[in-house]
Formats: sequence, structure tokens, C-alpha cells
Amino acid sequence: MCNCVSAQWWLNDHGKKENKISVSQIKLIGEYDVPHNFPFMGTTVGGLSGIDYDKTNDVYYMICDDRSAINDARYYTAKIYFDKKKIDSVVFVNVTTLLQKSGSPYPDSKHDPSHTPDPEALRYDPVHKQMIWTSEGERIVKGKDTVLENPAITIISSDGKYIDTFPLPENLRMHATEKGPRQNGVLEGLSFADEFKTLYVSLEEPLYEDGPRADVTKNDPWIRLYKFDMGTKANTAQYAYKLDPIAYPATPADAFKINGIPDILFMGDNKMIVLERSFSTGRLPCTIKIFLADLTGAADIKNNLSLKKTPPAKPVTKKLLLNMDELGIYVDNVEGVTVGPTLPNGHRTLLLVADNNFAILEKTQFFLFEIIP
Repeated sequence: MCNCVSAQWWLNDHGKKENKISVSQIKLIGEYDVPHNFPFMGTTVGGLSGIDYDKTNDVYYMICDDRSAINDARYYTAKIYFDKKKIDSVVFVNVTTLLQKSGSPYPDSKHDPSHTPDPEALRYDPVHKQMIWTSEGERIVKGKDTVLENPAITIISSDGKYIDTFPLPENLRMHATEKGPRQNGVLEGLSFADEFKTLYVSLEEPLYEDGPRADVTKNDPWIRLYKFDMGTKANTAQYAYKLDPIAYPATPADAFKINGIPDILFMGDNKMIVLERSFSTGRLPCTIKIFLADLTGAADIKNNLSLKKTPPAKPVTKKLLLNMDELGIYVDNVEGVTVGPTLPNGHRTLLLVADNNFAILEKTQFFLFEIIP
């Protein structure tokens, strides 16, 4: 038994295994910004799209969504120092290159667009001392310039070396027609469960056959949560989850806008934290809603080929824990969430990280919350 924290079980201060973390509400402790284009070990820090805490080594692993355009695809290791009142500092201590099966770094889109990754989520498995990360793949349909690259769920060693990939269910394969995943709306969330025997993966946006993307009005935007068996790597179930409407209209009205799921975090007892991130052109901040979703009673929709044609009768239920708009602070593109260390009062912490997209007007932010049982 390892002394670890991740998304499915913990050891409390008395050495007893805990199968869940109860959450009634979350309370903001503090926020911390990393300087724009912060240089570290020959790389540019930014694009942080996932975060996971390793209690044994008291470090955080954060995947970068750089598609090997600025530096090779990679993840960072950092120390985060905080107390019950604030985040004191974020100190980067290592950067690790993600490697292909061949042992070489992933190419950028100019040299090999069919094998360029789009890293979005990362979780550490301390039982097997390995990591799992997701890529969204690519879907560009422009005649002779068409690029179709399937998303991927990849197992690596802690030094970035390729170990294996998961076979994908058919509805996660890219198509030139409007079938399967949308571009840049695929595997964004990732979480272990059941003592690392189960893996949950979430879509950011609906599959084409499941219906429309979210809009500013209610329109039933269904996304799928995928359950995988870590032993067989088989997709054993799929569940339907309904997104909220987009928080604000875009300016102009037909400009880009989105609401989707950037990350998930299993908390035990069939419950998981689900982040919903809404962005609308003309408004720089994002609206981040933090939900506690419950899979109890949710029906397996793996054999439902279209949630648009056959809406789910028993979807995942959800309860809003916090709309971060209510905090009265600037909140950027939050994409990652993890459970962190225990506070002196015995309550767990929740840490969020925001992806700045390497853009000068956006921020690499960390948010620290106290979990109120």
C-alpha cells in the first residue's frame, strides 16, 4: 500500500484507507499567477492543461498543451507552497518530454500533422509508478489538406517513455464527415477510480451524432463520460452528462463561444468533481463552474449510437458547488483540477490550474480551495 493521493483513494493521517472525500462546498483560499512566458530549463512555461498531486514526493505534475510548436510536447513537475491563507509560491523543478513509441519526441504540425499530439490531461498512478495522458487528436477537413488524427489515451513511464495505448471505442474515431468527435472538443478530462483499477475519461463537447454544441440557450448538449478497465484497457461503460448553457453571448453574436468540460476528478462513492468552462468572444475571462456529479443510477449508454435520436433516460446528475464568477476576481481558462494536501484543520485542498494558451492577455493561474465536508 502506497502513501499517495490521487483521484480515487487516500490514506488519512491515521493510516486508514479512505475511499472517498466528502464535499458539501469549497472555499477559496488564494490565487497565484506565474509570469507570462516564464522560462524553465530551456522551455516556455504555459498551456498548463492538467494537474495531479503526488503525495509521496509532495509534487504536482502538469501537462502542457503545446503541440511541439514552441518546445517538444511535455509535462512539468512543480512544488506548490501554501498555508491556510494563501499560495506562497509555485516552484518548477523539472520538465519531462513526452516520447513516441519510437523513443523520439512528438513532431509539430508543420512537419508531421498526422502525428502531432494535442496534450490535455495527465494523471499519475503511484501503484504502478506510471502516468496516463490524453491527446485530442486532430480533425481538419479542407480537401487535399484534410488531417484526421484519432485522439489517444497513452500510458508512459514517469520519465516520459511510451508504454502502451488504450484501444478506442468506435465513436471516438475521427471522420471527415460530421460523425464522431469535433475538432478540439475531445478527451479533456481524466481521472482514476477504484484504487487505480478504473479510468474515467470525459469529452469536452458533444459528438456530432449526440447533438449540438452548447449555446447561450438550453439545447440539450450531451457529452459522454467513458469508463475503462485498467487491466484489460476495455471501455466498459459510457454515461451521458448534460452541459450548462454558455454563460454569456459572444460579441459579435456569431463569433466563437463554447462551454465544455476541461477536467474531471473522481472523489469516491460514485461522485466526481466536474469542471465546466464557458468562454465567449468579446469577454476575456472565462466562467468556471465546479460541479459535484453523481453516477449513481446513471444508465450505460455505450450501445446508444445517438443521444440526439435517443435522449438518455438516466443521465449523470450534478450539483453546483461554485460558479467562480461569484468570487469577484479575474478567472482565466481553467483546465485542470486535483486534490492536494491536508490543511491543519483536517480538510483536504482542491487545486485548479488555468491554461494561458501562451497568449499575452491570458494568465497561468493557480487557485487553492478548502474542501468543506
